[in-house]
Amino acid sequence: MEDNFNKHLGKKLRIRRLSLGLTQTKVAQAINVTFQQIQKYEKGTNGVSSNRLMQLAEFLKVPIIYFFEDFKEFKDVAGTDISNESNEDLNYSFLSRTFSSLSKTQKEKILQILSNTSKIERVG
Repeated sequence: MEDNFNKHLGKKLRIRRLSLGLTQTKVAQAINVTFQQIQKYEKGTNGVSSNRLMQLAEFLKVPIIYFFEDFKEFKDVAGTDISNESNEDLNYSFLSRTFSSLSKTQKEKILQILSNTSKIERVG
């Protein structure tokens, strides 16, 4: 399970880094490691300590739970599989916070895109 999680976390790290347009070097400098270490995190070769995970989450502006979202083996304290059950809430929470941080113009553009998309779906 640990190897699977390291790979999962690495993919989430890479996706977020790229979505922000950051290089591995920028992320590495922000958390005081080498870019090679970021490469190892992204490949899942090395695990990420809790302290580094907190630093990454803060620098990448995501809640720590972001790294656990969509992980198939994510269990709650009682051992219940919550990956499917609460992913919608986790993703909604992240999207809600992200949307709230946008400027008025950015929000309007996104709402326009969504409006246009729903019109296409009704016609198509």
